[in-house]
Amino acid sequence: MGTTCQGCRDGAAFDLPITMAFQPIVNVRSANIFAYEALVRGAAGQSAGAVLEQVSASNRYAFDQSCRVKAIELASELKLADTGALLSINFLPNAVYEPRACIRLTLAAALRTGFPIQSIMFEFTEAERLDTQHVLHILRSYRAMGFKTAIDDFGAGYAGLGLLAEFQPDIVKLDMELIRGIEKSHVKQTIVRNTLAMLGDLGVTPICEGVETVGEFQTLQALGVNLMQGYLFSKPGIASLPAPVWPERDAPVRQAC
Repeated sequence: MGTTCQGCRDGAAFDLPITMAFQPIVNVRSANIFAYEALVRGAAGQSAGAVLEQVSASNRYAFDQSCRVKAIELASELKLADTGALLSINFLPNAVYEPRACIRLTLAAALRTGFPIQSIMFEFTEAERLDTQHVLHILRSYRAMGFKTAIDDFGAGYAGLGLLAEFQPDIVKLDMELIRGIEKSHVKQTIVRNTLAMLGDLGVTPICEGVETVGEFQTLQALGVNLMQGYLFSKPGIASLPAPVWPERDAPVRQAC
């Protein structure tokens, strides 16, 4: 794993200093924290969007590597592993040339800080059209190295079901547009209910993200969703591990249509 590839050596540096905000992914059934997702922010308080505007084809690799290392360093300082939660790190598939070469800085950061690699989950979003075989190679390589894997924004990307047919990750995160206002939409409830059944048959754990209202929470709970993420529980905390706020646990559950 100590080898490098030409793609890893080429490219510009990413000069904007960054930090990470951590947002909990909660298990509403057991009332504990399943994972913290590391979300990039500028060190001077810039939003994720402002940071991502500085990412180009030439510095994409350096940006991706910087995010991984910073997430692990901060998670270690905050003793995230001691909580029993996973650290979820986003990665850019187009910034990974050869998985076992491009992972070297991640492994070095984990070794240097003592952060356990079995507590790391890599998730990716299909924000742009990707080479499916390349993505599959990355995901299979990460799984073989002991990392957990996740597909983010499922239902909004390019590959979707086609990718899922060839690789079943540990986690699939349902896109927040499917969650928004779900308590008022029979169509969204039908889509989510059947997606959950499919993922269950495949042995994939679902997470519903973007949960912002009690109505959304109650409807998802009635549909059998245990893992959720969103502002209802906690906003991301800059360089901190925010404790979630739990909705009223004895409130009447809104029955899904």
